[in-house]
Amino acid sequence: MNICTYVTAISMQPKLYAIAVYDNTKTLANLKCSSEVVLQYLHIEQYNLVRHLGQQSGLKVNKDQWLRKRKLLTTWQGMEVLQGAAAYVFLQKIKLVSTKGDHQLFLFEMKKYAASSSKLLTTKVLSDKKIIRI
Repeated sequence: MNICTYVTAISMQPKLYAIAVYDNTKTLANLKCSSEVVLQYLHIEQYNLVRHLGQQSGLKVNKDQWLRKRKLLTTWQGMEVLQGAAAYVFLQKIKLVSTKGDHQLFLFEMKKYAASSSKLLTTKVLSDKKIIRI
């Protein structure tokens, strides 16, 4: 589980996503070894997860253990996901593109999705709550 800095849809047909992931992270290592992932859109009420899931390294903190202890996980499409997310998007990896910056770029094709709420956590909400600076 990680908070992605940059995520964008890049094609309508087929539905494609580009996701940038920081270098030297557990998320990058995990994505390099996996062909399928679930992109989770956090619900506005899940803002408190950002400090733990996005501002701490999985190389130093056991995020899985932290989430299990708080009973914050569930299963969707056979994969563990955050309970109560606003939407889940099942993605199949197409390609990893190395970049010159501090992120690596992954291209994915969307296979399935489920949405339960339109109340998405946004950068504005995170800024208002003083979790991030815009």
